[in-house]
Amino acid sequence: MLGLLRQNFSIAQQSIKGQLLRTILTIIIIAIGITALVGILSAVNALSSTLNNGFSGIGTNTFYVQRYARSFQRQGGGKRTKINPIINYRQVREFEDKYDTPLTQVGVSFQATSMAEVKSEDRKTKPKVIVAGVNEHYAENAGIQLDEGRMFSSLDIENNSKVCIIGSDMEDALFQGFNPMGKTLSIRGNKFTVIGILEEKGSTFGNSVDLRVLIPIDAARGIYTSPNINYDLSVKVFEQNLMESAKSDATILMRNIRGLQPVEEDNFGVIQSDQLMEDLNSVSSALSVAAVIISIVTIFGSSIALMNIMLVSVTERTREIGVRKALGAKRSTISWQFFIETFLISQYGSILGILLGMLIGFAVSSGFEIPFEIPWTAIIAATITSIIIAFFSGVIPAVKAAKLDPIEALRYE
Repeated sequence: MLGLLRQNFSIAQQSIKGQLLRTILTIIIIAIGITALVGILSAVNALSSTLNNGFSGIGTNTFYVQRYARSFQRQGGGKRTKINPIINYRQVREFEDKYDTPLTQVGVSFQATSMAEVKSEDRKTKPKVIVAGVNEHYAENAGIQLDEGRMFSSLDIENNSKVCIIGSDMEDALFQGFNPMGKTLSIRGNKFTVIGILEEKGSTFGNSVDLRVLIPIDAARGIYTSPNINYDLSVKVFEQNLMESAKSDATILMRNIRGLQPVEEDNFGVIQSDQLMEDLNSVSSALSVAAVIISIVTIFGSSIALMNIMLVSVTERTREIGVRKALGAKRSTISWQFFIETFLISQYGSILGILLGMLIGFAVSSGFEIPFEIPWTAIIAATITSIIIAFFSGVIPAVKAAKLDPIEALRYE
């Protein structure tokens, strides 16, 4: 039995070599479908993993009052996208002063720039540093941890102290191995003393979130005076059972601050941190579905191409089949020969597609400077898919070959 199987594999390999051009074209068609599946899923997994890590420290006991009700704005369907007004500084200050729900704290922040040039003594960074103005509760609400030093105190914020907290990459960019604690930074000519260093977070979409400086919010407003700045509000609830009450209070207060009438819809969003993850997962799922649809269409075409090449092969080798049957080959032996040949072609296409797909995923990860993860789920799915292709594409040719009458086959020219 084992010897017969080896013989069938050998015959299949010889047949593949004998019709090399058609085989290569079929393998490429199969590989395209597998590449789409593995490539898109590996890229989606890498992006999702990075964003999940970014949200992992926030926890489910924090919610945000933001400009829109969803993190990812969907457009289309013939509807005009609603443009909500920004959340300005007056509104966030009024929210801070009036929000008095027990066991909560309010964080306020805004990104002043993502292209700052920061100096220290005779060194300076490239103009790509993120500068954010924050209050004393921002870091805790956002799940940001310190590697060294301390966070801002309420006195730092109230007194508009010239102190700052820096990301881990600032240490290498400006201080080249020297401890930056207590050192002075210059941002647009304003001097700030370093009081803390943040834990390393890594890059997201090619931008290092560790190349940033946090400064008191009023100090940031004094340096960066661009109009129409949108501010971010976060509320941490220390008792989970108070979450819904706290969100309801925030919604009512924000409606009053925005001057909305009872019949008017909210022109802002109150969203919990786990809802951010749901939005992210919904986008990832949509991309995964798109990958599967593209793959199914391509794989369907490759199945037809593979079946066609095998049916042609059966016709071309009719006399060979007649000879083998005349020498005593059973129907099962003939059908297995052609099925193994179909299986080998589909597996060659699968291997090529998996390799190309992983290269695409690696290229996306390198381009966005995010960690690459081997997409085992996609690889397993691609392998199963290739086996299914082999089965459905190989059954009809194998059955046709097995049913050939040996006498008629020997007469075939």
